[in-house]
Amino acid sequence: MAERKRIKTALVSVFHKDGLEELLKKLNDEGVRFLSTGGTQKFIESLGYECQAVENVTTYPSILGGRVKTLHPKVFGGILARRDNEGDREQMAQYEIPEIDLVVVDLYPFEQTVADTSSSEQDIIEKIDIGGISLIRAAAKNFSDVVIVPSKAEYGVLLDILNAQGAETTREQRKMLAERAFGVSSHYDTAINAWFKK
Repeated sequence: MAERKRIKTALVSVFHKDGLEELLKKLNDEGVRFLSTGGTQKFIESLGYECQAVENVTTYPSILGGRVKTLHPKVFGGILARRDNEGDREQMAQYEIPEIDLVVVDLYPFEQTVADTSSSEQDIIEKIDIGGISLIRAAAKNFSDVVIVPSKAEYGVLLDILNAQGAETTREQRKMLAERAFGVSSHYDTAINAWFKK
């Protein structure tokens, strides 16, 4: 049976904002709450949508020059918690962890930075995404409960699903997006590994 899950809260953390507007509009129309950081939060709010700051959930600011924003148990707990696991649900209540049903990520442009001959080693290192890749892997691992959109190439995939059936996804659809997510993760790590080998 195709188990449908409703998207109620979305964590959006993207480098490239282009192509995101239509997806955000549809999610907002479906009553989905937004959670975000920094530039993405400002972008969402500039479109007239309410957006809760991740810092308000974690009670930690973005630190170390933006290197640590989403890496927090309240964020990853909200993604990785198994909704049908009583122990997980009890701990979510105990530690006030919000359920996160959708994660939309677009990673730092590592390959483009490497390809730019004017990029310094430090420029390249700063484009190794940590939070984003961790969000992708966590959401993809918990595809039974969470939808992952791992790059802007998949914005349209989710938009088609939303247009066809509202803010609900089937397990098959979530698993398909999880497969794409691990493909994005694998490609990204391969590119980083290739640069270090050089």
